[in-house]
Parts: sequence; C-alpha cells; structure tokens
Amino acid sequence: MVSVIVCTYNREKYLPDCLKHLSRQTKQTDGYEVLIIDNKSTDSTALIAKEFIVTNPDIEIRYYLEENQGHTFARNRGIKESRGEILTFIDDDAFVDVDFVKNIQDYFDTNREVQALGGKIKPVYEVEEPKWMSKYLLTLVSAIDLGNQPKAFGGNKFPIGANMSFRKRVFKKYGPFNVELGRRAEGLEGGDEKEMFLRMKKNNEIIHYVPSVKIDHIIPEKRTKIEYIKGLGIGVGRSERKRLKGSSLNEKAEKFMSELIKVSGTFVLFFIYLLKFRFQAAAMLVKFRFWVLKGYLK
Repeated sequence: MVSVIVCTYNREKYLPDCLKHLSRQTKQTDGYEVLIIDNKSTDSTALIAKEFIVTNPDIEIRYYLEENQGHTFARNRGIKESRGEILTFIDDDAFVDVDFVKNIQDYFDTNREVQALGGKIKPVYEVEEPKWMSKYLLTLVSAIDLGNQPKAFGGNKFPIGANMSFRKRVFKKYGPFNVELGRRAEGLEGGDEKEMFLRMKKNNEIIHYVPSVKIDHIIPEKRTKIEYIKGLGIGVGRSERKRLKGSSLNEKAEKFMSELIKVSGTFVLFFIYLLKFRFQAAAMLVKFRFWVLKGYLK
C-alpha cells in the first residue's frame, strides 16, 4: 500500500483540488490511503477534509490534527499514522497526475534497491513567470525537471519535498524528520527533507528521480515577489546553520568550501546572463546567494 500524506496549513483555497486529484487515481482504491495532517490551521481546512472523507467513501482517508506547530511535526505524524509500506509526501497546493500512485508503486516494485524517489514538479503560476526566474532558481518555486528518464540523484542533489516518496523502513532505520528544521506557520525556514536525504546518502542509500511521478505545483503571486524570495533565502541560510549545529569541524569546513564554490559559480552565471541581456535574472542570482549567506552568518 502507498500512504499519501498531505501536510496542510491554511490552504483552504487549494486543498479541495489537491484532494480531488488524489480521488481520481487509476490505481485501485484498496492500493492506497490518504492521510490529511492539519498543522493547526485557522481556516476551514478541517471542514474541507471531513467533507472529502464523507464524499469519497471508497477511499481510505483519515484526518489528524497535529497540535505541534511545524512542517516536520506534521510529516512525522503522517509517518506514525501511516499503514503503507511506501510513504509519499505532497504539498497541499500540489495536484497529482492520474497515474501518480500507480507509478510510485510500480517503480518501487521493479527497483528493489531504491529506497526513496522524487518526481517531476511543474510550476503553475497564478500570474506570469517572473522575469528574474532562471533554471538555476527553479527550486525557489519547488520545481524540478531532470529530463524524461529515471536516474539517480547524484552529488548533493535530492528530491523536493512537494513530491517525495520513501520506503517506510527508511524511517525505521534513520528515524523521523528533524523537528528543529522545517517551516513553522508562515516562517520560511526549511532543510528538513535535505537533512533526511543527506542521512541516507551518507549510508549509500539509493534515491532516484522518476519523471513519471508528476505533479503540478501552484505558485501564487506572493511567491514571486522579491520580499518573499528574500525571506526564503534568509530562511535557507538559517536552516543550514541549524542543520550543521553540533556537526564536526570537517563537515563545517566542507560547507564553507561548498559556499565558496556556489558564490564563484553565481558570479560566473551573473555575467553569462548579463551577456544575454537578462538583467533581472542576473541580479536575482547574486541577491539570493547574498540572502542565503546573510541567514547563515547572522
């Protein structure tokens, strides 16, 4: 069984469509369950969830209120309450493809060595794509497209939390998500899925990109504004500082060298985009790297 875990916080605008797409799966309903983890929403989330349960009696759907504020608390509650051997996490503003569950199960069934996977995420802008966007900043809108063939996530690459799946035994072996990381309410810190995937990679676990596991991810106008991106960059830096708290001197030195490489690469890209007359894209690359460093150092 696949347990699809939808962690949600004040997304009454998108949650009904998110759940509706989960009810239209080609996979037979006895092959998956849907867990709605409400992270103390103050809108009509609970009502929407309970109505969905009533109107879809053929699907195993359960609703839980997680009182501890924070995305990682909600994810860990989903792990605890799940009954499946495959755990899939999607965002509450993500709309899955009709073969979403089927393709997840099929891939794990035919690739026994794979312990986790991440799928393709297409950004769907409620307004036009911002002029500062480039392929190097797609993760700011939780988008990922590594092509049309499955492949291993190499190096420091890993799935994005809006569309990621694990064998349940991963959490039995490595423990739950780190509750010191991740978003809380309207905060913009993160890093919880990154930390989990790094734990796995240190132990040579196999993690694949699977393009057939597709979602559309809604990007509201707010997420394209400069102030939001600034907050996101600072949040990324703060999350990295938290993640490395208590780590070895060697790990901190590796992080420092990694940041130097990223800064150097950013300036190379800056001049490339200038030559293409994409001035806003060039400027945003530098600004975002500065905001990440600010969050990390301050």
